[in-house]
Amino acid sequence: MKQTLYSEHLNIAYADRMIVEDLNLHFPEGKITALVGANGSGKSTILKAMARIMKPEGGQVYLDGKSIYRQSTKEVAKQVAILPQNPAAPDGLTVSELVSYGRFPHQKGFGTLTKEDKEIIQWAIQVTGMTEFYDRQVDQLSGGQRQRAWIAMALAQGTQILFLDEPTTFLDMAHQLEVHQLLMKLNQEEQRTIIMVVHDLNHASRYAHHVVAIKQGKVVSEGSPDKVMTREVLKEVFGIEADIISDPRSGVPLCLPFALA
Repeated sequence: MKQTLYSEHLNIAYADRMIVEDLNLHFPEGKITALVGANGSGKSTILKAMARIMKPEGGQVYLDGKSIYRQSTKEVAKQVAILPQNPAAPDGLTVSELVSYGRFPHQKGFGTLTKEDKEIIQWAIQVTGMTEFYDRQVDQLSGGQRQRAWIAMALAQGTQILFLDEPTTFLDMAHQLEVHQLLMKLNQEEQRTIIMVVHDLNHASRYAHHVVAIKQGKVVSEGSPDKVMTREVLKEVFGIEADIISDPRSGVPLCLPFALA
């Protein structure tokens, strides 16, 4: 079941400094949305506020018409999963143990895994291609394998909405492709709504249906990659001059920066 997620007049601050002001943002249901912008533009801050990790100074985030801040942590965790940047697992933890943590919001009493919990854990491990690493320790995996294990944990929460903060940071090209193709598969086959902070503009254009360009906590442009990936927007948001070409395979716009604006 798809779920609506949007903010109204959201203000977010660190200490006394306002990072995001009067943000009104609606995420398309069942689509992949990419948040892009320069370092320090507020992308990760917005992600944390939308996922209820940060409490805003003002405004609201609504999940299916109800304020996300007026729901319990457990209620929200049944609807929204978030994978932060560079998550760390305790030493010696296996893939299956890590993924089982995703069932915590659904557990009662002493937290014993039910038959349903175990089936969902198995499914999450299988759909992310991690079956052969079931009993492997997380700290023994490659970067791409670790990231897939964490995504499996998020999937095991059984939420319709997935937040990911730069899910391919520090991964090589092959592992970046591996993770993005997995996310596309989850979106296409499971109709998951995926919202991710993306560092690489061409990844945003290639893998997202909806792109939001942010500068100093404000939305400069949002919409399809064709609408957002323009020379004018890139100049304003990133301070670069760039040529925009068409991807020969998919036809989406790609950015070739050549100078500072």
